Amino acid sequence: MSKPFLWLGPARLPFLVLTPACVLLGVACVQWTHGHVNLLEAALVLLGAMAAHVSVNAFNEYQDFHSGLDAMTQRTPFSGGSGVLPAHPELAGTTLALAVGCLAVSMGVGLYFVALRGPALMPLGIAGVTLVLLYTQWITRHPLLCLMAPGLGFGPLMILGTHVALTGEYSGTAVAASLVPFFLVNNLLLLNQFPDAEADRRVGRRHLLVTAGAAVAARWYAALTGLAFLSLPLGVLLGLLPAGALLGLLTLALALPTVRDVLTHARTVERLLPAMARNVLINLLTPVLMAIGIVMS
Repeated sequence: MSKPFLWLGPARLPFLVLTPACVLLGVACVQWTHGHVNLLEAALVLLGAMAAHVSVNAFNEYQDFHSGLDAMTQRTPFSGGSGVLPAHPELAGTTLALAVGCLAVSMGVGLYFVALRGPALMPLGIAGVTLVLLYTQWITRHPLLCLMAPGLGFGPLMILGTHVALTGEYSGTAVAASLVPFFLVNNLLLLNQFPDAEADRRVGRRHLLVTAGAAVAARWYAALTGLAFLSLPLGVLLGLLPAGALLGLLTLALALPTVRDVLTHARTVERLLPAMARNVLINLLTPVLMAIGIVMS
């Protein structure tokens, strides 16, 4: 990243692609349940969601820099932070300002939709802000919360939140659709914690890799993958999702070898890197394919 744009490093720009994928799935659910989508409002929802994602990334970078974690991690393309603050500590204040400013933008967007559509969005908004503020300092100290928080943020809160923001209503379709990213994004963060387990232990984090070890974490990864790809056809069988949503099952071609590699190489981080790359693709492609299938339906 060129020097004038170094301050954007803590936003972790490559990771932000997940947000439009999940918002797209929420928008597709609105199209399915209501027959139309206000594209300007959908763009505003995307802005709020992106701002929330940048905020949690920047808070995480700022707090990991001050805890000393960034100096201990061995960076991979998928873990270990951006590396900007250890190299440029003078940007710590800018990073905190970025985190707070983006959170304010996200909250402003949420309050706009509360004023427009009523208070139904408030519980989801409060839960989302709580996740952003507490993730690094508190949630990462509790193994089960740390495992489930990422999926909650990008699954039910983002996808159901998109539906509520655009319609003012909760929807079984959006809930069913959100379960797939819920399980997959939990796995995204879980697998990315493998290279950082020892460094995380030293600063007091207590996620699954720290408390139970790599072998147990690998089995959790396999279980969550199974739940993700079972919840999709179950949603169709229950009539909550159209059959077109099954297009998301195409990523099973990536998921099956990834589960195999995680179970086989759980204790060898270097051999997990191809699985980590496929894991990112699974998380991006599955909600997009589901959204395409839902709209085609």
